[in-house]
Amino acid sequence: MSLKHAVLATLLEGEASGYDLAKIFDVSVSNFWAATPQQLYRELDRLAEAGLITARVVEQERRPNKRMFSLTEAGRQDLAAYTSTPPRPSAIRDELLVQVQACDGGDTAAVRAFVARRMETARTKLARYERLRERMLAGRDEDAYLAEAERVGPYLTLMRGRFLEEENLRWGARVLAVFDRRAAAEAPEGTGSASAGAARGA
Repeated sequence: MSLKHAVLATLLEGEASGYDLAKIFDVSVSNFWAATPQQLYRELDRLAEAGLITARVVEQERRPNKRMFSLTEAGRQDLAAYTSTPPRPSAIRDELLVQVQACDGGDTAAVRAFVARRMETARTKLARYERLRERMLAGRDEDAYLAEAERVGPYLTLMRGRFLEEENLRWGARVLAVFDRRAAAEAPEGTGSASAGAARGA
């Protein structure tokens, strides 16, 4: 997958400015494809030059003029062809997992804190995803939305992001429990409870 197709897929929602696209990426697309605003603007220029999107200038009185982008027929055809191409297998490259792998020969307390921080990030993302989910459903239950909505792709990718962060929380809780249990077992007699309590507060 490339940023090119992530942008084209996002423009299925309709005409949008670069600023609009950056907000969409930050709120929803980032759960499966991250991009900075600078990368987005460069990609929009390339897509326009390739004829896959069009750009029109909207004049504004009190603000700088802005460009509004929309898919061309060539862009739709490119995106359709892309969806029929088998994706490459995904691969995990996660620095935290390398640190967990090495924790037995390093600073376990620090690694524990990093795992706890990852869990807090997961909770923050889940709260954001839930707000987005509620806006998308707009009072409907999930089954009704999936049966009636004009597009279901954005909801299904949001669902994947939610599942991923929920799994991060389950895994993190398990890791912290293992660390705490081992710390309590290794502590001198009479200090196990205090050490475990300190570890839980890390």
